[in-house]
Amino acid sequence: MLRETLSMVRDLPRLHDIASVLIRYGWGDVVRLLGVSHLLERAGRLLHWKTSNEITQLDLPVRIRLALTELGPSFVKLGQILATRVDVFPPAWIDEFEKLHSQVPPVPFEQLQPDLERIWGACIDSVFAEFEREPFAAASIAQVHRARLLNGDAVVVKIRRPDIHAKIDADLRILTHLARLLEMEMPDMRRYRVVQIVGQLQRSLLRELDLVKEARNLETFGQNFEQDDTVHIPKVYWDYCAEMVNVQEELIGIPGSQVARAQAEGYDLKLLAARGSDAVLKMILLDGYFHADPHPGNVIYMPGNRVGLLDFGMVGRVTDSRREQLIDFLQALIHNDESSMLNVLVAWAGDAEIDEENLAYDIAELMFGYDNLTLKNIRIGALLSEVTALMRDNHLAMPPDLTLLFKALITLEGLGHQLDPEFHMVDHLTPFVRRVMEARYSPAALANRARRGMKEMAEIVVGLPRDVARLFRNARRGRMRIDLDLKRLDHFGQQLNSAANRLTMGVLTASLVVGSSIIMTVKGGPELFGLPVFGLLGFIVAFFNSVWIVLSIWRSGKV
Repeated sequence: MLRETLSMVRDLPRLHDIASVLIRYGWGDVVRLLGVSHLLERAGRLLHWKTSNEITQLDLPVRIRLALTELGPSFVKLGQILATRVDVFPPAWIDEFEKLHSQVPPVPFEQLQPDLERIWGACIDSVFAEFEREPFAAASIAQVHRARLLNGDAVVVKIRRPDIHAKIDADLRILTHLARLLEMEMPDMRRYRVVQIVGQLQRSLLRELDLVKEARNLETFGQNFEQDDTVHIPKVYWDYCAEMVNVQEELIGIPGSQVARAQAEGYDLKLLAARGSDAVLKMILLDGYFHADPHPGNVIYMPGNRVGLLDFGMVGRVTDSRREQLIDFLQALIHNDESSMLNVLVAWAGDAEIDEENLAYDIAELMFGYDNLTLKNIRIGALLSEVTALMRDNHLAMPPDLTLLFKALITLEGLGHQLDPEFHMVDHLTPFVRRVMEARYSPAALANRARRGMKEMAEIVVGLPRDVARLFRNARRGRMRIDLDLKRLDHFGQQLNSAANRLTMGVLTASLVVGSSIIMTVKGGPELFGLPVFGLLGFIVAFFNSVWIVLSIWRSGKV
């Protein structure tokens, strides 16, 4: 029950808002299942259990999107993260999640000015030569103002909305509890890795709330592209940055969504598509640190056919092992190696239960469609969509870093096609794959892997006697311990504890009845209405105990 896990009364108002929205959009059964309605009603907050006919006629993905939008920034961000889980949700759901935008009315600048002047230690007009009080963009977490520094540099000032931290903290606490309860009470939800998704949301929101982290991302990418004059990353002005504000260079050019305007002004669209794809592929395959959302709104086409990238709040990392898995994946596809493909997908699925026979059959069907194809003839977006559909059909979920990577590649290919209908991302992917393969099998890399493997083997051999001795010593002393992770064991323990409490109260109540009955037969002592006071008091306490026990059993759903 949520009552047993959610202990902070300060979250009740927000929980009431969430439950009300869920009910209004047709999720009343979930509210009842999680015990939210009982908790709120006991706190004196009544829920209205009506869902309008207009809402019930909408498709389920549309209702979910509308509910997330109404619930605010934390839930909008949750939907944006769900949009990356192409391995879990079918395309219709992903399309709805991608429509989520957190455009909200801006905060009046007068409310922001005192905090900004406290951070900068001076009034706005003495820090900036110009500062636009009206923002040109406003989202649920931050809003952006144009400004000009005293040295003449054009900048944008990104400012976090005030008092948003407390609301997001409450949302994250509630979502964490709800995620755990969903996996506990609804076993079918476990395959969606709800707790893992909420953890990903928490990390993403905490990064986004700290605008200094975004500034660090900008600086890292700026260093990675320092020698590349075809890609431009905004410069960070560190003297003006703090947790709630960052100041960065304003990129002047044509927004990525205005392709027709770029063509009319003489930009080379094919060259822009090539440079944009090369930039993102370099991030993924060479740098291991990539922009996770390269959609047109985060791209600026600049003079000289340069590509400017914006909004580095959401970034992904590619470890060396993940990069090798990607190369193995492409190699298995090219060489029609079903066994290697199965090994890669099993590694991506982690600890999930796998029907390997069914998965192997689906892999064979997938690879049949790519039989005898060269790398140049493969459409990456379509391939990744098929792979994610295959994993979804087999109830497998990929790690969050991989879903971010897949989503970035699919978005990138779509952006390339907007600029150049003949764009083939594989043409740009091939040189990077070749470079990675050459580095992977170079004599120096092979020698390093062999040296590392021999070192790890030596450590195992040297430490084996010590580990065996410790194992037998602990067994001899009775200190052997086996950790079992049973999904519903905690819940079972809570139910057992509740049942024991009711049993104890029942025994005490029976004892009171018996004792009070004996007292009633004894003459002497204080009386009230002609009855012994202590006997009467015992019956009254027993009555209220009985009422508590009956209500407790009824509320537990056992009757």
